[in-house]
Order: sequence, then structure tokens, then C-alpha cells
Amino acid sequence: MELKEAANAELLERLREGKMIQLAPQGISMLPFIQGGRDKVLVKMDERIDIGDIVLAPYDGHLILHRVYAIEGMRLILMGDGNLKGNEEVEKSLVWGKVVEIIKPNGQCRKPHKAWFWRHTLFIRRLMLKLRRKWYKMKGLNPE
Repeated sequence: MELKEAANAELLERLREGKMIQLAPQGISMLPFIQGGRDKVLVKMDERIDIGDIVLAPYDGHLILHRVYAIEGMRLILMGDGNLKGNEEVEKSLVWGKVVEIIKPNGQCRKPHKAWFWRHTLFIRRLMLKLRRKWYKMKGLNPE
């Protein structure tokens, strides 16, 4: 999930000061847990990063918000929950922060979970995402 480039330096400075920032992610790479353009997230700098955490990190000239799938020494392997293949490798030291809360449109806040089942079902993820899209269309909702 890419985040808009505007004010990146200010966001990083606020995180370094120990403040929490609220972001409105865009895109569909974190479906079904974070819906771009609808949900918001609270991000805080935290040196404790574990497999399953959702982190904010620079990658290929953009800021991405993806889940940690593996840790190899000081490198993190990231992948969006809505992605079926591909991943990003980033240095742990480059991570800006991790998601500590997801805010839904109704104002309900929830702590992000590690998505153990979701991370271990890549082989059926395509079917699950397809069923989700059909369900939303059937209900007259925007599936993205």
C-alpha cells in the first residue's frame, strides 16, 4: 500500500520525536485487513519488530505499509496482505514505524493482529480475495 509522498520528512521527524502519526493509506495491497481510501492507521516508531507486524518503510522511492513475513538478520521481507506474490526486502534500520491501531470508518479502533492464518494460506488467498470481492459486489459495496 503506497502512501502519498507529501510531508514525508515531517512525518519521519514526528515519529523520531516519539509521536504517533495517523495515515490514510491508499491502494488495495493490504486487503482484507486495511482498505485503502477508507481505513486509517496509527503508526508509532518501535524498535521491536516481529513477524506479522505491519510496518511503514521506504521502498523503491515510495513509502509502503506492508506486513513482515520474514526476518533474515537485519533484513525484513515484507508483503501486502492483498498481494498474491512478490515481496519487498528492506533493512530493519530503515523502518519508520509500525501500525499500532487500525481505525475503521465508524470510528472503531482495533489493534492489528499478526494474521498468522492469512500469512500461511498463500495457496488459497486468491480464492478468499475473489470471494470477498463477490460478496461486496453482491451487497452493493465497493470491493476495493
